[in-house]
Amino acid sequence: MDVKVSVVVPVHNPGDGADACIRSVLEQSMASEDYEVIFADDGSDDGIQQRLDTLATVRPNVRVLHLERTGSPMRGRNVALMVARGEYVYLMDQTDRLERTALERMYLRAVETGADILLGRLVSDQRPPATIFDADREHADIVRDRLLTLLTPHKLFRKAFLDAEALSFSDPGGCLAEQAFVLRAYLRAGNVVVMAGPVCCHVTERPDPPEDPYVWAAELRELLDIIDDEVPEGHRRDRMYAQWFRTAVLRRLGGARFATSSAGRAATFTTLRELVVQRFPPRLDLLLPVPLRARAALLRAGRLDQLVVLAGATRGVRLQADLDELTWDDGALTLGLTVEIVQADGTPMRFVPYGDDGLLWQPPVPLEGLRLPPEMADVSQAAARARFEVYIRQEDTGVIHFLPSRCSMIRSRHRNGVRLQVTGTARLDVDSAATGDPLPPGLWEIHVRMYGGAQQARTRVTGSPLNCTGMVADCSRRLIVPWWSDRGELGICVEPRSFPESIVLVSPGTTVIRQRKHVFVVVPVPYVPPSGGPPAELVFRQTTGREREVAAPALVEPGVPGELAGRLIAKIPTRLAYREGFLAPGVWAPFLRVDGEETGLRFKVEMNRGGRVEIHRSAAARLSEPWYPLLKRVALRIPLVRNAVRVTRTVQRRYMLN
Repeated sequence: MDVKVSVVVPVHNPGDGADACIRSVLEQSMASEDYEVIFADDGSDDGIQQRLDTLATVRPNVRVLHLERTGSPMRGRNVALMVARGEYVYLMDQTDRLERTALERMYLRAVETGADILLGRLVSDQRPPATIFDADREHADIVRDRLLTLLTPHKLFRKAFLDAEALSFSDPGGCLAEQAFVLRAYLRAGNVVVMAGPVCCHVTERPDPPEDPYVWAAELRELLDIIDDEVPEGHRRDRMYAQWFRTAVLRRLGGARFATSSAGRAATFTTLRELVVQRFPPRLDLLLPVPLRARAALLRAGRLDQLVVLAGATRGVRLQADLDELTWDDGALTLGLTVEIVQADGTPMRFVPYGDDGLLWQPPVPLEGLRLPPEMADVSQAAARARFEVYIRQEDTGVIHFLPSRCSMIRSRHRNGVRLQVTGTARLDVDSAATGDPLPPGLWEIHVRMYGGAQQARTRVTGSPLNCTGMVADCSRRLIVPWWSDRGELGICVEPRSFPESIVLVSPGTTVIRQRKHVFVVVPVPYVPPSGGPPAELVFRQTTGREREVAAPALVEPGVPGELAGRLIAKIPTRLAYREGFLAPGVWAPFLRVDGEETGLRFKVEMNRGGRVEIHRSAAARLSEPWYPLLKRVALRIPLVRNAVRVTRTVQRRYMLN
């Protein structure tokens, strides 16, 4: 039977890091006889060769290629592409992970559209969502549809197209060699399709290897030669040149590494300056964000010293998203936000008034040799388009969904400049937030990405617990709870697993009321069921010295769903000298006891010697472990025992598939 898809995975000494990848490609919903997996091993010596060979003996659709060590995945990909039998080929890295239905969905869509290249939706734990996946696209354009923002090889390629165009990776090669392969494919493909539906692949962040600046410049010249051969002169070619001017040249002249380490800095500067003089004309600067225009001007002027100063001054520039309001509206959560870009010290970024209504960007510190005329420093149009996007991200899977939002830009005077803030609202309806479908259960982070002024940035929504009231969704009748992380970042929990878990999520909002001989500890309760909830106790244990415990029954007071949180109140007696059953000076860790089981709460109680009791945010306390886990850890330090356990776990868990 013909093979529909060949999955190519180059590997080299992954240790246990490839296990998730291997399981994901073997557990696909596509029938095993319809696809094959080709592992191209680049001279590994950590045992992965033997594990893959064993796997290939029991899985007919698995093949392993053993290659001599090259230090690059390019040769492995090339050899695998030559022997692949699939109608389509999917390329991925050894630490990536496919969703179970990914191959089946991508193949059906590629056949339906006649795609030479199909981009299935990718997500990354470290990077913001790619704007290329905002919508499905057929016959996507390389410039208009921002294909150049996704130049990694994670794509479905039609094998006949690769063979007809004789496309292969430069061997050896680095990041730019991958980009050159993808660029050629984009430019020669008859149809590039973007599939923006459910996630296909979870991509892990690649470490940045130290790059020889001369090799980097040589690979960049080859990539630019591809553009010259394939694209006529004009605005389209300039837009493509500007992409690599921004990402491959100017971004290497900023950041923490460039600002703080002099290792190779002079060689990088000299090599890139020569390349810019030869291949990047000044007209391209107008296609850059204004701060990068400043770098380009300093680079052409030969001012390495001022580039270092600028890099140091812009370190720590970040986005700040403050939560102004958090309310429930017809079963949906409405967030009122104020977003702006701030300097490292927290002061707002300021712009210089120019003309009737114009704004100019200015560097955060005076720079010698920088000559930006007003037309090059003008950010008026960018400021007029300032906006923010709000999206939610599931902690466990990395799945991302954008929320409908409305916003507007506000100008205000700040010292001797103009301050730009974007204010607006976002609406979260759990019954339709997952691209029209109900949001799956679990913890979801809330992120903001802003475009405006001179740059773009992203951050988490932060603020004090303005509202921790839970709500039962109108249609699905599922409990939704807003919560704050230990760093004060806003999220939501869809369907908490239990009554105690819902209280733990909002417990940083705990308060205390001091009386003469006791204190009332008031813990917010996001939602009290009609039954009133199970009986509960608050338990406090001292975190230092010998173990001491104070426990008291807690009264649950119901609130108003969507308007007022409930409360869990416990009356705790206090004494300045310790006595059993009394809270005494020291630090106490709180636990919620329900049905005989205890759960740590996310705050701590501190009582000073004068009797003052205060609540402080803290990570949830843990119960002390019994002796047997400690003995187990000690036993695993014995070599023979450790090896026996390792072999057993490998046999039981690693690749035993149902």
